[in-house]
Amino acid sequence: MPKPAKRKHDWKHATLGIHGDGRMKHAHFAVSTPIVQTSNYYFENTSDVYEFMKAKQEGRTIREHEYGRYGNPTQQECERKLPAVEGAERALLFSTGMSAVILTLMTYMQPKSHIIFTSDCYRQTRDFATNMLSRFGVEVSLVDPTAVAIEKAIRPDTHVIFTESPTNPYLRVLDLPAIVKVAKRHQALTIIDATLATPYNIKPLDMGIDIVIHSATKYFGGHNDLLAGVTLGKHDLLNDLYRMQRMIGAMPGPFTCFLLERGLKTFGLRMKQHNSSGLAVARMLESHPKIEKVWYPALASHPDHAIAKKQMKGFGSVITFLVKGGDRETRKFIDSLELFLITPSLGGSESLVTQVSMMSFFDYPEEYRLNIGIVDNLVRIALGLEDVEDLITDLEQALDRI
Repeated sequence: MPKPAKRKHDWKHATLGIHGDGRMKHAHFAVSTPIVQTSNYYFENTSDVYEFMKAKQEGRTIREHEYGRYGNPTQQECERKLPAVEGAERALLFSTGMSAVILTLMTYMQPKSHIIFTSDCYRQTRDFATNMLSRFGVEVSLVDPTAVAIEKAIRPDTHVIFTESPTNPYLRVLDLPAIVKVAKRHQALTIIDATLATPYNIKPLDMGIDIVIHSATKYFGGHNDLLAGVTLGKHDLLNDLYRMQRMIGAMPGPFTCFLLERGLKTFGLRMKQHNSSGLAVARMLESHPKIEKVWYPALASHPDHAIAKKQMKGFGSVITFLVKGGDRETRKFIDSLELFLITPSLGGSESLVTQVSMMSFFDYPEEYRLNIGIVDNLVRIALGLEDVEDLITDLEQALDRI
């Protein structure tokens, strides 16, 4: 694939989500990106096939597409706009956030090597790290989400440092420049899942992180109606991952890409609302007498507040907190909510709520849950785009019932 041109404009998120780095011509002069619903692309004759294969062998491009697993015009439009939004050179789309995480790790890990994960990672990422990587001869260390803990865990065979910021569910915010310094000293590749921040709120690549991953299901799509993941970074660095993508084929279909590209057009506007609502609700919850503790990076009570203020433009719409009481009170509170749907995920137009121990860690032994801080009265909410006054009223009336 050709390298992208250098950025021409200093446009903001709302403009980049709509146009990328510049206007592109679409089939039939369509304003919206067409859905190219095809599995393969034909050649006019055998001479065309020969010229295409010869050009590909020589590293030239004379046409974009040959087979659906290798790319699609609707997908390509998303992969053009996402780097502009992130400030990256290149983006590769996958069918889910987890497929982006796993295939990225499988591409860059090495046999008989060591990978460091921060302990507050997404549950499925942690499960892959602890239960699957050993099958490939890879050793794993889970450490606290700090640069000091990461450096203490580094070994001569440490090849990759994988983290999240903010983390899930406690929204820990890592000192990314400090982690980059550690990684460079030890020649380790840095990979971050920045789904909960989005590039609207933080730009890890600008701080020296090598690769950024997002579950595009969340804020990029923005409407709880698609599944997708994206990995972003420098063009040449992602060449090996591109070959893995072509081989495995875990990419979203054209209609999913259409929905994702449509979501990008309102990304900047939605993030303003998410940030504003998140801060207002977090402040209300922290002052409420029936709430024991709140985790939200904008609050001075958060352990990483100083780092978050320095690195982040805004703090998103995910808030984690403890309801005063136990399992009974927590379930009563959740069941009394009228606007919040009981389901995992985040970043969409509808507000969501989950009792973390039940929804995400039900199949884990109680001792394990308690050791990682997953107690019965831990709740995570992901605010949607409803009027924030209505959301606050709903939360208050549900808390009044316990």
